[in-house]
Amino acid sequence: MEENKNIMFGRDSGQNTAQIDSSALAKNFVSNVMTYMTAALAISGVMAYWFGTNDSLMRLLYNADGTGMSMFGWVAMLAPFGLVLLMGFRFQKMSSSGMLLAMIAFSVLMGISLSSVFAVYTASSITTTFLITSATFGIMAVLGYTTSTDLTKFGSILMMGLIGIIIAMVVNWFMQSSTLDYIISGLGVLIFTGLTAYDMQKLKRIGMQVDSTSDEGNKFALMGALTLYLDFVNLFLFLLRFLGNRD
Repeated sequence: MEENKNIMFGRDSGQNTAQIDSSALAKNFVSNVMTYMTAALAISGVMAYWFGTNDSLMRLLYNADGTGMSMFGWVAMLAPFGLVLLMGFRFQKMSSSGMLLAMIAFSVLMGISLSSVFAVYTASSITTTFLITSATFGIMAVLGYTTSTDLTKFGSILMMGLIGIIIAMVVNWFMQSSTLDYIISGLGVLIFTGLTAYDMQKLKRIGMQVDSTSDEGNKFALMGALTLYLDFVNLFLFLLRFLGNRD
């Protein structure tokens, strides 16, 4: 009987140790993800403010004759999408340092492309919206990290909703309906609020299985940071349509 107790105790102790180890791995991994994401947002914020409040720099994004965006403007708008595809499809072959450089370039170009919000909305409303976005994002991230509920099915529904609003945005680009734009904005806020919790839970699970100090773990952390960055920025932009005061 005593031997059985020792065996059972040893088994429980091993399981507890494994749980502690996986929890520690997840914590370190998510910490790295949040560090990268915060740094990327800071870079984008600085670039957006720098360009958005400097008329000479803003003129670089548009043709002098007023016919639309310049070549540099198109690069700033489309290159971030290309870098996202590069990091996704070349994940296995790129080194973590290469992915870090791609992430920095992405953050810079995204910041430049986001500078137009300073030409449309007042600085005070942008600041207020950013603070509200930060609070919403933080709450949902903590919820996603701590909840024991499996959000997989919830995430699948949100992804289908995301595809739906992308299609609706393309349609509305031709229709120019203010009502449809309002509906899209509301759905966008809901979808990216939910995706923040879903993505955080997914990253926690990834973190339980990878060594955050390894090259591969660092690459996963960068991809996780990119995912959360996009959640944050899209949530901010959709909220800005509701809360932003136009100049």
